[in-house]
Amino acid sequence: MKLEPTGERMILEHYKSSPEDYVIYLLHIATYDFAEQFTRGKRVLDYGCGSGYGAARIARSAGHVTAVDVADDAIDYARTQFPADNLDFRTVDPLRPLPFGDRSFDTVLSFQVFEHVADTSHYLSEIRRVLRPGGQLVLVTPDRSTRLLPMQKPWNRWHLKEYDAHALEQCVLRSFRNVEVLRMSGQREVIDIELRRCKRLMWMALPFTLPFIPDRARVAMLNMVHALRGRKPSTHEPLEFDFDESAITIGPDLSPSLNLVVLATP
Repeated sequence: MKLEPTGERMILEHYKSSPEDYVIYLLHIATYDFAEQFTRGKRVLDYGCGSGYGAARIARSAGHVTAVDVADDAIDYARTQFPADNLDFRTVDPLRPLPFGDRSFDTVLSFQVFEHVADTSHYLSEIRRVLRPGGQLVLVTPDRSTRLLPMQKPWNRWHLKEYDAHALEQCVLRSFRNVEVLRMSGQREVIDIELRRCKRLMWMALPFTLPFIPDRARVAMLNMVHALRGRKPSTHEPLEFDFDESAITIGPDLSPSLNLVVLATP
């Protein structure tokens, strides 16, 4: 089974098609590797698992992983690609409560999902509900400070809102008592690949992403540009690179920051 690429899904067979794709892949892998300290031997919910590769990576050391997504095709793909006795995949309705009892999980992971969420209060309150007392939320979302101009709306057509560190902290604090915001950075020659990509897209999309442009018009214009550019041809032979996920670093006050990493407890 093949999963249709959308630009928001990390599909392993495509990750070496370009330096940009490879760096994005490394950011994802580094995120899951960082989270393992909170998932080892634990009951884990991967909330927004996409193609499922990250949930499978966590399941190697977790007690049990329940991985959910809103997309049926993503879940079908994940089930066929990543079978494991301690790993379950299921579809959820984003408008309804999570289909799990209170205090069901030790750890909840939310990676590259929050920027897609319209009702963040509902999203966070459901995460808090299914976390046990003392449980851990690990939430990762793009850092708008390196992706967007002040007041600019997202150039990613799938993103509803992107956050800086202060705005994200204040948002999560409405549902969680203890919140720490870390930053994801790394070796400069590696992260410069992603910084250049973001800067290029930031300026290309500026006419469509000014603050007074209605969201419906923003998305329509970005969809049009995407259609005109066409899909990037895939590389038949995977490229090879002389760096890996060890080039990515997560910690406090790192700069420049590509992603924000929230650690929160109820």
